[in-house]
Amino acid sequence: MLSRLSLRLRIFLFFCLLATGAVALAGAALWFGWSRAQGTLPAAPFVTAFIVFALLNTALLAGVWLLFDENLAKPIQMLSTNLRLRAHSGVDKDLCPESTKYLGDLATAADAVTRTLSAGVMDTAAQVARETERLRTESKRLTALLTEIPVATILVNPAQEIVLYDGQAADILRQIAPPRLKAPLGDYFDAAGLAAAQDQMSRTKAEISTELHDHSGARRYKVRLKPLGEGGYMLLLDTQETEVDPTKARPLVYDFDLMETAQACDIRDTPLRSLCCVAFDTETTGLSPQDDHVIQLGAVRILNGRLVEGEVIDTYVDPKRPIPPASTKIHRITDDDVRNAPDFDTVGRDFHHFARDAVLVAHNAPFDIGFFRRSADRMGVAWDHPVLDTVLLSAVVFGTTAEHSLDALCDRLGITIPPDLRHTALGDAQATAEALVKLTPLLEGKGLTTFGHVITETRRHGRLIQDLNTSHG
Repeated sequence: MLSRLSLRLRIFLFFCLLATGAVALAGAALWFGWSRAQGTLPAAPFVTAFIVFALLNTALLAGVWLLFDENLAKPIQMLSTNLRLRAHSGVDKDLCPESTKYLGDLATAADAVTRTLSAGVMDTAAQVARETERLRTESKRLTALLTEIPVATILVNPAQEIVLYDGQAADILRQIAPPRLKAPLGDYFDAAGLAAAQDQMSRTKAEISTELHDHSGARRYKVRLKPLGEGGYMLLLDTQETEVDPTKARPLVYDFDLMETAQACDIRDTPLRSLCCVAFDTETTGLSPQDDHVIQLGAVRILNGRLVEGEVIDTYVDPKRPIPPASTKIHRITDDDVRNAPDFDTVGRDFHHFARDAVLVAHNAPFDIGFFRRSADRMGVAWDHPVLDTVLLSAVVFGTTAEHSLDALCDRLGITIPPDLRHTALGDAQATAEALVKLTPLLEGKGLTTFGHVITETRRHGRLIQDLNTSHG
C-alpha cells in the first residue's frame, strides 16, 4: 500500500510517525515520573509539560520536514521526472543546479549517465531520421502516382477496416462521412450491397466489379474488389463519375499495422498504445457549458501511438448569437468568421462519426464535452465515449502540486505551440494530442500500461477535475 504513495507523501508520513512517537515517549516518561511520585506531586505540571513538549516537538518536526521536503524530497521527485522524460519521451530538460544543490553529486551523476546514453541514442536516431526521410520521399512519389490515376484506392484488412486510402478516396468518403483509418467500411457504404460483393469475391477468389451505394442510396459508385493474400482486399472506385478533381494533390493516409487485426478486448484491458483516440478542443463564446456556445472545433486522430496525418476536423461553428468582444480578445474569432458556418448540431454529428469507437482526449475534458452532452438529444447521438483528460494524466505523471495548464504541460514535455495557433481549436487539439503521445511512455514507465490502469489512477486525483468515465475503467 505504501509503495503506491508518492515519495513526498511517504516522507511526510515518516515525519508524522516521528512526531507521534516522540510525543508518545514523552507522555510515557512523564506519566512514569508522576506515578512514582504519586501522592506527593500534583498532576497539573506534568500535563502542562506534556502539552508544551507536544506543541514544540510538532512545530520542530514540521519545520524540519518543510526543509527536507523543499530541499531533498521535491528535488528528488523533479530529478526522477526529468530522467523519465529523457528515458521515455526524448525530452532533454536541463536540471536546475539551484534546486538540486542539496542532493550532492546525485544530480550531476544522473545527468552525466543520461547524456552518455543519449549520445548513442542520438546516433541511432539520426540513422532512423535519414531512413524516415527516404520513406517519406517514396510516399510522396506514390501519392503523386496515385493522383494521376483516375481510380480511388482503399485498402481493407480482414476485419473489414480501412488500412489505407488515397486522396481521391478521401474526397469520395468525405461526401458520406469524415474519412478515418480503422473505420469499418460499412460506416460508408450500404451494408447489404457490401456484404454481397465481399461474398462474391470470396467465392470466386478473383477480382470482381460491382456497384455500391452509400447509406442514403443517393450516391452510386462503380467499384472493383481485388483480393489480397493476407486476407484483406483493395477497393477501387472509378472517379470519372464522381465529383473529384484528379489534378488536386492529396495525402496518402495509411497505417499498415492495421493489417494485423488484434483480437477485440474490453476497453479496460486495452494497452494504451493500442487505443484509437481523438484529441479535440473547442473555442466558445464564454466559459459556461450550460449557457455559452461553441464557435470552433478542432480534432485530430491518434492511432497506435501516432498522430494520423490528414485526419483532422477544423471548422467554425455558427453559434446563432453574437460573440462577446471579451471572448474575441482571447481566440480572435469574430462574427464574420462564423457567418455561414455550419450549426453546432451538424458539426457535432460529423464529429461523433469522426470519433466513433475512439477514446476522446481533451485538456479539461468536462468543459469541452459538456457542450456536446448538453445537445446530445438534439443531435440524436450519445456522447458516452471513454475519456482521457490530460489534466489528470499530468497530475499522475508530475504530481498534484505541479501546474497543469496546457502551456505548462507542453513546456515540460518539450512541445511547441506556435503563437498563431494557441487558442485556436485545431492548434490546442494538436498540442493535446502530442502531449498524450509523450505522456504514454511516462505512464507505462509507472506501470500504467492499460486504459483501466490509467483510469483507476486518475480517479485518485478527482479533486482536481471531474472524471467522465461513468461506465469505463
